[in-house]
Amino acid sequence: MAKMWEGLNEADTSAIADGFNSSIAVDHRMYREDINGSIAHARMLAKCGIIEPDECESLVAGLAGILSDIDSGKLPFDPNAEDIHMFVEQVLTERIGEIGKKLHTARSRNDQVALDLKLYLIEECRCIEGLLKSLVAELIKQAEENIEVIVPGYTHLQRAQPIFFSHHLMAYAMMFLRDIDRIRDCIKRMGSSPIGACALAGTTFDTDRKFEAGLLGFDSIALNSIDAVSDRDHCIELASDIAMISMHLSRLSEELVLWQSWEFKYIELSDAFTTGSSIMPQKKNPDMAELVRGKSGRIFGNLISLLVMLKGLPLAYNKDMQEDKEAIFDSIDTIDNCLKVFIPMIETMKVIPENMLKAAQGGFINATDLADYLVRKGLPFRSAYKISGQLVRECIETGQVLEKLPLEAYQAHCDLIEDDVYDAIDLKNCVERRISAGGTSKASVLAQIEYAKEAIA
Repeated sequence: MAKMWEGLNEADTSAIADGFNSSIAVDHRMYREDINGSIAHARMLAKCGIIEPDECESLVAGLAGILSDIDSGKLPFDPNAEDIHMFVEQVLTERIGEIGKKLHTARSRNDQVALDLKLYLIEECRCIEGLLKSLVAELIKQAEENIEVIVPGYTHLQRAQPIFFSHHLMAYAMMFLRDIDRIRDCIKRMGSSPIGACALAGTTFDTDRKFEAGLLGFDSIALNSIDAVSDRDHCIELASDIAMISMHLSRLSEELVLWQSWEFKYIELSDAFTTGSSIMPQKKNPDMAELVRGKSGRIFGNLISLLVMLKGLPLAYNKDMQEDKEAIFDSIDTIDNCLKVFIPMIETMKVIPENMLKAAQGGFINATDLADYLVRKGLPFRSAYKISGQLVRECIETGQVLEKLPLEAYQAHCDLIEDDVYDAIDLKNCVERRISAGGTSKASVLAQIEYAKEAIA
């Protein structure tokens, strides 16, 4: 395929250099955005009288034909093409002749690639948002189905206080709701069109950038032509947002791995999302959760790659920026796959309430409630704390739990303790008494669920 930029250069570039320089293996996925952007550009050129109306219609028809043929598989991508932009323009010129060469009037590949990338990333953001909403919906369903299941809440991976399992799940729902907000903000900041900035300084043609931007769905135009072609903030922002999503998925994956283990056995993951061992028939490995946890590393790496690639670049466009697409596309593909496996994995997850309750009963996680009980009886908190600790130690030494400890044992430590202590340290009561906003009481969890439902509606 002839190079569209041939003219000044008399000698051919080497085959090795051509292969090294080519990006069509990566950027061909933006063919739809490239063609739609070119159709809008042709219509703008005609509106401004830069090309004739019949020339515009020839360009639009030719581009529409190329789009249809690529979609159907009739037109394969040429691996020898430099990039998707040159491929489309070359095929267009071959099909409609000299008129095809007019399409590139008042634009450069610099603003063209910036446009295509923004259009592509906006659509991918919407897909990610949709997947996040589906994941939150599944977390809500699990929370509703297990609304009063008691489980130990942990700090330092030590049993700390009793909570509803639904409350724990909604903590992750809140994380993913923030991720949705970040993705929406990212879309908003991609709302300015770079097309018409040309190479870096604009054009001598009297164009209508706002008209072209409107045809493509943008809210505004980039106000500085140098910034328009050199800006890749949106790539970094999206890579960062995806890294945050991946981090949240990784944290939940870690908990799924722990909960699935025999040491916890709080949940049972579906056979559809686990694997077996080649030599140990008793094994049920949470491989999907582990892979999601592991893939966070490559997503974090892509973010760093983008930051390092851009950090030393002078204005405006530099060929280094060709490396933006491979990193951000990989992050998009990876998080897409992670979310698509995670949603049904959560949907089919079986909760084992009796094991959660047993763990809660054996962890003395109502000791804080015992201390609160003594405070309400009139003791200073530090004194109540000490007595509670002494009672826990006695339970450990005698193999008992606080709920079963005889009243006389309590009264041996503090004569303020009466029969109502058992009501105070009942695990469900302990959970339900956490009435502060955002706490683990059933009313609070139901409020969280309602908030999340509205957020994804």
